Amino acid sequence: MRKNYLIIGGSTGIGLAIVNQLNKNGVNVISTYYQSDHFEDSLNYHYLNVLDNNYDLDFVPEQLDGIVYCPGSINLAPFKRTTPESIIEDFELSVLGAFKIIQQLIPNLKKAKQGSIVLFSSVAAQNGFNFHSQVSTIKGAIEGLTKALAAELAPSIRVNAIAPSITQTPLASKLLNTEAKLKANANRHPLKRVGEADDIAHLATFLLTEKSQWITGQVLTIDGGISSLKI
Repeated sequence: MRKNYLIIGGSTGIGLAIVNQLNKNGVNVISTYYQSDHFEDSLNYHYLNVLDNNYDLDFVPEQLDGIVYCPGSINLAPFKRTTPESIIEDFELSVLGAFKIIQQLIPNLKKAKQGSIVLFSSVAAQNGFNFHSQVSTIKGAIEGLTKALAAELAPSIRVNAIAPSITQTPLASKLLNTEAKLKANANRHPLKRVGEADDIAHLATFLLTEKSQWITGQVLTIDGGISSLKI
C-alpha cells in the first residue's frame, strides 16, 4: 500500500523541495498552497489558508503516514520596534496553524503503522542573534510543541523539528537579494555557503520514513556549522 504524505505549504521553497523529493520515491504526496495560482488546477494541490477559523480537510486520505508543516515567516527587527501585533500574527501562522492541522489529523496518522510529523524551528531559537527576538520567540514555541507532542503521541506517532540556518528560498529573498548579502551570509557559516532548499528537504524526507523510526522528540539542526563551530 502506497504511503500518504501531506505537505502544508508545499508550493514553494523547502515545502516544494520536499514534495519533489517524495514524488521520486513513488509515494502519494498531497500538498497545499496559499498564494500561487500555478497550482489551482493540480489534483495533488489544494488551496488552504491556515489562518482561517474553519477549513475543509476532506482531501486528506483516511490513512496518513506523515505531515510536514512548512508555513512560517522571517521578520527581523530591533526588539524596541517589535510589536505585540506582529508577534501574534507570526504565532498564529507558525504555531496555531500547526496546532489546528495536527489536532484534526491525529486520527488519520494513527491509522498508519507509524505516523510522523515534521515541524520547522530555526537555528535562532537556541542561539542568540541580533534582531531575532520575534523569530526566536515563535520558533522556541515550535520546539516546545515538538517535544510535548512527541511525548504525548508516542509510540504511534513520531514528532521532530528541523532548525535550519538561512536558506535560499523565496521566504529569505529579502536577506539574500544581492551578491553582497549572499556573500556576507555565506561567510558567516563555516561551510561558506547558505543552505539550499534541497539540503533541508533531504532531512525532512528522512524524518518521514521508516529509516528514522527510532527518532522522536528531537530538534535537528542543519545550519552549515554556524551554531557549533567557531573558525
